[in-house]
Amino acid sequence: MKDYKLTYHRFSERSILVQWPHEIDGNILNGVLIFKNYLLNSKFKFILQVNNAYNSILIIYNRAIDNVYDGILALKALYSSRETMKKYALRHWKIPVCYDDEFGIDLETISTEKQLSKTDIIRMHSEAVYTVFFIGFLPGFLYLGGLDKRLFFSRKDSPRLKVKKGAVAIGNQQTGIYPNSSPAGWHIIGNSPLEFFNSKNNQPCFAKAGDTIQFVPIDMKTYHEVLNAVQNGTYNLEHEVIDG
Repeated sequence: MKDYKLTYHRFSERSILVQWPHEIDGNILNGVLIFKNYLLNSKFKFILQVNNAYNSILIIYNRAIDNVYDGILALKALYSSRETMKKYALRHWKIPVCYDDEFGIDLETISTEKQLSKTDIIRMHSEAVYTVFFIGFLPGFLYLGGLDKRLFFSRKDSPRLKVKKGAVAIGNQQTGIYPNSSPAGWHIIGNSPLEFFNSKNNQPCFAKAGDTIQFVPIDMKTYHEVLNAVQNGTYNLEHEVIDG
């Protein structure tokens, strides 16, 4: 496991922020998630919650931190023993997406600006294997890394006030899916009929940080078939277990 120089800071009276180098990198994410998993499964009874972003974890305690320096030293000692930390189970998900013009409302804009055909955009977008770095800003919104550089496209100058639930979009160096109808500053290229967040499930979002995703192009007829199956609770999302 690569040795990174971490920084540790008090984030609030009950939390400490641990940061890796400020990069979007798969090796860094792997280190973040291994340490996060280790903390969540440790015997430290005062740890309430551990959240991760691209290159950091926020450790939230169930009480105020009396001496932040002791807390940081304890975390450093844990991290120094990371070679013994266990890997975590991950999954690879196949996400159906319809890139029909009815859904891909910004495909023409990207096609014109990038001088790429819509067919090429769809092919490049669906051939890539993406890594889930973390979940935010909406419940179930997957921040995905791995977009083909030829599809990098800056955010919209004026965000839309509302996009359709399941909208698949590109923003800067990333791609993602809006789990609910919401405002959106990214460019919309398709739509997925899946449910990305359901608070009634034991695991509200099927994917987690570290999982990988690949988009599977479908036509409009298949889109509505999948949508009906999802609404009826009969759709089985294709996936396979991969090593952490």
